[in-house]
Amino acid sequence: MALDISCFLLVALFSVSCEAIASSDQLCVEKETNKTYNCENLGLSEIPGTLPNSTECLEFSFNFLPTIQNMTFSRLVNLTFLDLTRCQIYWIHEDTFQSQHQLDTLVLTANPLIFMAETALNGPRSLKHLFFIQTGMSSLEFIPVHNLKNLESLHLGSNHISSIKLPKEFPTEKLKVLDFQNNAIHHLSKEDIQSLQLATNLSLNLRGNDITGIEHGAFKSTVFQSLDFGGTLNLLVLFKGLQNSTIQSLWLGTFEDIDEEEISSSVFEGLCEMSVESISLQKHHFLDISSSTFHCFTNLQELDLTATHLKELPSGITGLNNLKKLVLSANKFDNLCQISAASFPSLTHLYLKGNVKRLALGTGCLANLENLHLLDLSHDDIETSDCCNLQLKNLSHLQSLNLSYNEPLGLKTEAFQECPQLELLDLAFTRLRVQAAQSPFQNLHLLKVLNLSYCLLDTSNQHLLDGLPALQHLNLQGNHFPNGNIQNTNLLQILESLEVLILSFCDLSFIDQQAFISLKIMNHVDLSHNRLTSKSIESLSHLKGIYLNLASNSISSIPPGLLPILSQQRTINLRGNPLDCTCSNIYFLDWYKENRQKLEDTEDTLCANPPLLKGVKLSDVTLSCGITAVGIFFLIVFLLLFTVALIFAVKYFLRWKYQHI
Repeated sequence: MALDISCFLLVALFSVSCEAIASSDQLCVEKETNKTYNCENLGLSEIPGTLPNSTECLEFSFNFLPTIQNMTFSRLVNLTFLDLTRCQIYWIHEDTFQSQHQLDTLVLTANPLIFMAETALNGPRSLKHLFFIQTGMSSLEFIPVHNLKNLESLHLGSNHISSIKLPKEFPTEKLKVLDFQNNAIHHLSKEDIQSLQLATNLSLNLRGNDITGIEHGAFKSTVFQSLDFGGTLNLLVLFKGLQNSTIQSLWLGTFEDIDEEEISSSVFEGLCEMSVESISLQKHHFLDISSSTFHCFTNLQELDLTATHLKELPSGITGLNNLKKLVLSANKFDNLCQISAASFPSLTHLYLKGNVKRLALGTGCLANLENLHLLDLSHDDIETSDCCNLQLKNLSHLQSLNLSYNEPLGLKTEAFQECPQLELLDLAFTRLRVQAAQSPFQNLHLLKVLNLSYCLLDTSNQHLLDGLPALQHLNLQGNHFPNGNIQNTNLLQILESLEVLILSFCDLSFIDQQAFISLKIMNHVDLSHNRLTSKSIESLSHLKGIYLNLASNSISSIPPGLLPILSQQRTINLRGNPLDCTCSNIYFLDWYKENRQKLEDTEDTLCANPPLLKGVKLSDVTLSCGITAVGIFFLIVFLLLFTVALIFAVKYFLRWKYQHI
């Protein structure tokens, strides 16, 4: 019995209390302290009293505010951004925003507006962006024109507007974006366009309206930053109506669900009477493409022919000598030589990605593009056993090359000798068969960015990355290292200029302490989605101020000796680790709370152990790992009982001793 009592006392003495103190749920999510709040979809019918008066950005969509007036937001005097999407707003009364002098963006998208007072927008001194998308508006007269002198963008998409003519007093001097997409506009008159004459470098979006008529001379002597007529079927109407205009960017693409007629070459004759720098003809069909089809494109700088069902371009094309950017993606070429590259001698940017058929690179097909700076051949099912000098012949000025998402490519030593100026090389998701012990990249002395993610590389080749003295960004995601370890001697040690290293999904289980010792200037290290434990953190001890992603690893506890390494970093992500929230990890848990400003994804950084706290946020856990008040009480009782027992034992011993003298 005495033994049982002693055991009970000892258990009580050394017991610890363990509790999770969860902060009370906030109605609105704070995204930036005292400034930015998200109150979306909370069923609110008023502004919560918990929002501080200092709030600047408020996302309040999907709530219930059928009527708003001058008291609704009166105390939020610092608002600069207010999103009221789908708040079932019917009425906006006088002087509703009179207290929001700094408001520059107001979003009223998808509200069934019935009434908006003339003075509803009075108050803001520099309202710049207004969104009336899907509000049921049928006339621009509905918009109060007072206090809009600083307006830069007006978004009116998905309404029932039939004319773009702005009210007489509508200020357009600073207007840069006017969006009418998906309305009921079918005809443009001189009066419509004259109402915009004070706007300079305006971007006018009429996508989805199917313009069937433009009054002759409506666009004469006008200048636009961009015009978007996407979905208009009759391009001949557009080119005639836009004569004598100057347009930076003209978007004439169509959509897959629209049945449209094939375009004949004669349609483009109207371009001879216009000044255009960039044209998009996405998803159109060409009836008769010939060498003279583009003869009116003389001043064109950019041409987008994405998904125009092209199988080849004729040789000797005229009119495109000054073209700088050409997009031929999602077409049906069999061979790269079928694009007739010699017709574009000034080309600097070429995009041919997502080709419908497997694309053969051919030999020297781009040799005439000696000014080419960017080449994108991704998602083309390209496969070759010897890449890439023959295929990229004479591209000595190429700076960016994308060969990602292709079939296996064989690379020999100095595989990119024809492109010594390369600064970016993307080979992601393309299996690389390196056919020599030396590096295929060793002549790329200017290369800064190299993406080798999921290339199934042989990372045991110590020379794979030789010859890259300027490399700053390396992505090795999805490549495996021998036995899941990065040893002290590895292929990365030579990259002394490296700043960003991505090793996520590499099935890593351990990194030796000296593995990254020569990488002294790294500022971003991604080790997420591996099997690393806290032991590998030692490999980062020489780095300071970095972004460190350790998410989804096997880290359960972090010893006190490793905490200084974490403390010297800028940002740390520990989400998805099986973190231990017991007293054995108390030093890390205390450090975590003291350094929350360094931590990323704290909402998803959860306890895995003990079972009682599984799924609880680390920031909500408080442990008491010392002697409790109950323990102190039992300690005193135990000491008293022990003292009494000791006295009786001594007396008993002395009595026994004297009896046996």
